[in-house]
Amino acid sequence: MAADDGAGAPQSQTLDRGVRILEHLAAVGGPVSITEIGAMLGVHRSISYRLLRTLEDHQLVERDPAGRYRLGLGLAGLARGVRSDLQTAVLPQLNTLAAKWGMTAFLVVRAGDEAVTVASVEPQDTAAHVAYRPGTRHPVTRGAPGLALLMPDAPSPADRDELRLARETGWATSHGEVIRGLRSVAAPVLGPDGEARGALAVVYVDEGANVERIGRSVLEAAQKAAASLR
Repeated sequence: MAADDGAGAPQSQTLDRGVRILEHLAAVGGPVSITEIGAMLGVHRSISYRLLRTLEDHQLVERDPAGRYRLGLGLAGLARGVRSDLQTAVLPQLNTLAAKWGMTAFLVVRAGDEAVTVASVEPQDTAAHVAYRPGTRHPVTRGAPGLALLMPDAPSPADRDELRLARETGWATSHGEVIRGLRSVAAPVLGPDGEARGALAVVYVDEGANVERIGRSVLEAAQKAAASLR
């Protein structure tokens, strides 16, 4: 008799709801009321409260003074374990990019059809900059980081012109594809097999920025990170 690996078992509704809360808070990027969370889940306020209390006990969410919820610091500890070898290789390059350009630099990895931010570094000496938090996700077909993750794939007649250009230059660019008004430049971090282990990116608003210089800098950082992985 074949061993039962549980593959056909139904999913946990409670766990699914908890994960959906975390995904919603990550997508919103700011404090959310318990009423909004209940509406998102389609459940009574009391159920939302029990879920949030459990997540709060594990420091995965936290409440602000107004009683609204946002992602908690416990997620940072969990995130450090996600592809830790890649994050270790990339972190020095993120720091260098953030300091050099005064822009938020971040690492994105592919999860199915999505590009997910797993680490970011914000500049320390700028009056204003764009915040781009870990957990941010978007379709892999949109935005410079997504295009960078697709660059090593075999060319297809269906490829966007932006992806074809990225393969020629070595880096990808985008404007307003993920968040309106924001620009991004990204390059893939390649593994020994030539596959994209992730993508390094910077995000900014300045229309007058020298995209070619930024692109070459991001590509160089991605290549250094790839070399340290080997």
